[in-house]
Amino acid sequence: MERWNPDFCGDIDMVIKADGTWLYQGTPIRREALKRLFSSVLRKDEDGRTYLVTPVERLGITVEDAPFVAVEMSREDAGTGPVLTFRTDVGDVVAAGPEHPVRFADAEDGGFRPYLLVRGRLEAALTRALAIDLADLIEEDAAGLFLVSNGARFDVPQDAA
Repeated sequence: MERWNPDFCGDIDMVIKADGTWLYQGTPIRREALKRLFSSVLRKDEDGRTYLVTPVERLGITVEDAPFVAVEMSREDAGTGPVLTFRTDVGDVVAAGPEHPVRFADAEDGGFRPYLLVRGRLEAALTRALAIDLADLIEEDAAGLFLVSNGARFDVPQDAA
């Protein structure tokens, strides 16, 4: 799908709310299978916009925050250190690491909001509960606060901790 370059056919009235609710023409999409189908053809392009993409058309949609929400996390100790694996609200299972980095943004309440790169330029925002669980895994050394997963180090901004 990343190699498809169909013509832009305009915007459609589809919104992915910050809480992970998907709306079409103002009505929530309640069928999980349909939500998963749409999520499989989502793409965020270099222009920063998110599109539903097929081989023949590209339709713009609105994403309030991140298109996915990480709803589950597990931590396993591999021989090389911890591996944090996340499951999203649309069924993606992703191990944080060099290919799937974790980044931290400022939250409205003054704390931090972690995001995980799922695929392409599409991220999952961690639920508040997962963010609290993740905070328990933050380490500190002379360089500052950080999180480790799958051999990668993710620095936590000082003002976000």
